[in-house]
Amino acid sequence: MSYYLVTGVAGFIGWKVAEKLLLEGNSVVGVDNLSPFYDVRLKHWRLKQLQKFSNFRFFNLDLSNFSALKILLEFYPIKAIIHLAAQAGVRQSFENPQISVESNIVATLNLLELMKEFRISKLILASTSSVYAGKKIPFTENLKVDNPLSVYAATKRGAELLAYTYHYFYGLDITVFRYFTVYGPAGRPDMSIFRFIKWIYEERTIEIYGDGTQARDFTYIDDIAEGTLLGLKPLGYEIINLGGGQNPVSINQIIELLETYLRKKAKKLYLPFHKADLKVTWADISKAKKLLGWEPKVSLEEGLRRTVEWSLENINLIREIQV
Repeated sequence: MSYYLVTGVAGFIGWKVAEKLLLEGNSVVGVDNLSPFYDVRLKHWRLKQLQKFSNFRFFNLDLSNFSALKILLEFYPIKAIIHLAAQAGVRQSFENPQISVESNIVATLNLLELMKEFRISKLILASTSSVYAGKKIPFTENLKVDNPLSVYAATKRGAELLAYTYHYFYGLDITVFRYFTVYGPAGRPDMSIFRFIKWIYEERTIEIYGDGTQARDFTYIDDIAEGTLLGLKPLGYEIINLGGGQNPVSINQIIELLETYLRKKAKKLYLPFHKADLKVTWADISKAKKLLGWEPKVSLEEGLRRTVEWSLENINLIREIQV
């Protein structure tokens, strides 16, 4: 029996990708260090959903620990690695840059070295739209992105470059996905949509960095998971955007929709805009359409409605989560 290795499996994207693999009858080894970057209760909730599958194995493991990772690969034959683990967050990356380097660069290097040793030919690497900061929209993959505006973006770009080097010298097949503002049920509590739902429901004041006109290319989690798994096909080395692909939607518009679905009015507090944040993100997804036959299926309205429904069904968990 061979397995897909999914790193960051208790994270938002990792959980949904692993779930989709398991539902399709595949066997999955998931690793995660259950970092307290955000409230781990949500990570445990996601893991609980995955542990219902008999073909799922989980290991609490830090990817910067080369020896432990090597032992794992000696025991489990791996057909492909889907590397979704990361220390995320633009603003937070300035507070502890060392963790960003260990989680996003050292971890990636360890996986690349072990791929070479264990003859694992396929890697999917999660990157970010944050590398496009300061560029003109819509963002295309051929833009020069060598001037990152955050530690997070710098480490993600570094991981992309390391991956290319190992592709060039060792023939590894690597698909890099630059994800655009992923949202949905059980989403990250450090992201705006989770926070807004929680705060509106609890009738607390929403904190908005900037005037709310900043806009994002929101992409629903199921669409992201589908696109990620399409990247398992042989591609050589490719960087591919996965985003909503339509006109960006402002934070103010998101709040209005959430008010409608929650049937409550938001209280708003506008705070200074962080200069490392992007004013607008917008993915050109023509490459994903061409190489993968992928485009998003879930509209923003439908995706937000599903997210609110999940939140209300799990409101006790939502209320417990610290944001």
